[in-house]
Amino acid sequence: MKEYGELFHEDPAWSARAQAFSEKVRDVSEVLVELGEPRATRHPVKARVVYHDACHLAHAQGVRAQPRALLAAIPGIELVSPAEAEICCGSAGIYNLVQPEPAAQLGERKARHIAALNPDIIATGNPGCILQIAAAGRRLGHDWTIVHPIELLDRSIKGE
Repeated sequence: MKEYGELFHEDPAWSARAQAFSEKVRDVSEVLVELGEPRATRHPVKARVVYHDACHLAHAQGVRAQPRALLAAIPGIELVSPAEAEICCGSAGIYNLVQPEPAAQLGERKARHIAALNPDIIATGNPGCILQIAAAGRRLGHDWTIVHPIELLDRSIKGE
């Protein structure tokens, strides 16, 4: 959606509308970080959390710092990043469906780096990444809790 302006730039009927729309699209982490000081009390979530950069956020949109800032602001979280954090988990849209073997290799590479950090929880902003990392982890013998960063924020606000 952030690319609609670019995708429709040659279409006279849609160019301006698409560009205006694209300029309004932001990830939830961008919005919350821009709001500044938390408006709801954050309760501790005692957990070692590995954050995985989803490609659609990190590479396509340049959203890297905001999800980390949200997570780091939750009391009790020890936030860590895996080695080779910039490398895709292998989900990549439908890559894991059209190229299952190389996608599985990428997933297991990512899972080994995550396992080395001994996480309590893994957080990532993409459902495809959640599924890919969970599957790779299971193949390597791990049964991780993997959530969207907003789920951890919700737990903190609720005091769970």
